[in-house]
Amino acid sequence: MIGEKLLTDDVRRLAQGWLREWIPTTEEAGLSLGLPEWDQRLALWRVALVCDVAPSYPIGEVQVDAGGEICRAPAPTMVSERLRQLRQDLHPRRSGRRASIAFPPTPNKAILGDCRTVLAEFPTNSAQLVFTSPPYYNAKPDCAEYVDYPSYLEFLGEAFAACHDVLAEGRFLVVNVSPVLVRRTSRSTASKRLPIPFDLHHILDRIGFEFIDDIIWRKPEGAGWHLGRGRRFAADRQPLQYKPVTVTEYVLVYRKKTDRLIDWNLRNHPDPEAVGRSLILGAYDKTNVWDITPSNHRTHPAVFPDELVSRVVRYYSFEGDSVLDPFAGTGTVGRVAAAMGRRFLVIEKRADYFETMRRELGQPGFDFTVDFDDLQYFRSAEHDAEPI
Repeated sequence: MIGEKLLTDDVRRLAQGWLREWIPTTEEAGLSLGLPEWDQRLALWRVALVCDVAPSYPIGEVQVDAGGEICRAPAPTMVSERLRQLRQDLHPRRSGRRASIAFPPTPNKAILGDCRTVLAEFPTNSAQLVFTSPPYYNAKPDCAEYVDYPSYLEFLGEAFAACHDVLAEGRFLVVNVSPVLVRRTSRSTASKRLPIPFDLHHILDRIGFEFIDDIIWRKPEGAGWHLGRGRRFAADRQPLQYKPVTVTEYVLVYRKKTDRLIDWNLRNHPDPEAVGRSLILGAYDKTNVWDITPSNHRTHPAVFPDELVSRVVRYYSFEGDSVLDPFAGTGTVGRVAAAMGRRFLVIEKRADYFETMRRELGQPGFDFTVDFDDLQYFRSAEHDAEPI
């Protein structure tokens, strides 16, 4: 038997032999082998090494070639260090863990204030999905301004840490974000494009979110011409001056880190009937490229399209779940989530946007009610609305 004709038991036996030869007995007892898988591209078998306290985190891989020989394996010292680190980080979390889920029955709320302050008053499990787009960094004069880029990233870290505290175990954070163009100040200076999505990843990982997917929101051709990017190259076609017109944004999907599988959230949801009603029936997005036309609003420069919100809510929450938007703007996330049978908690610190939200979410005709809270946070939010 060679190559694909090797049985998984044969490959597992070879990997187990390597484990016994190279890993100390005391550590070998804490390791196991994943399912052997044939990699057609590399023409070899791959067998993951996993730790007893965190079976979803591979700490190494043994590879078996078509001839039935171990062709690649992790350094034993690296395996030992990873095993030690995983046991140290994850083992304490298993003690005293609840076996079921309970969500507080919070009503629809729209709050005027800074999400870092507001969310400190809410307990864990207050939200089952976070979907938001952070404020622009000094990109538009009518958007929030910050002293410098590091202070902006620090602000995002504090805000998403507050979201992490209230998000239910194993549930999703979805962030719509894109690089931001900072225009040049004169002909002798250059414009800059800040890689916010890539800097944000390290912040979210540090907080305790696990990266799941990168979805591309693709806008219709021509949507980015208003930025002026690419016009000079279009005129003279000089090398080094090429700059593509930006017609995409990222919709980054993260999950609150846990050693529990997603199935645990399905099996232990407090409302099994809601889980059944939330099945994704009919057409759905089969790739990570979503074609959606942007929206506009007379009082806000960058509102979510309803279609974008509805897709995120549909794929990452159940009916009856509470959806949180900590940078709510005019409240699109809340309005669409409510129309889809979800509850919502939306927070906005600019008083003018909050008043628009109050007017639009509070109008008669909606089959939901909203608790508007602007008393405790009004003064600080009104102050924060002023540009620095």
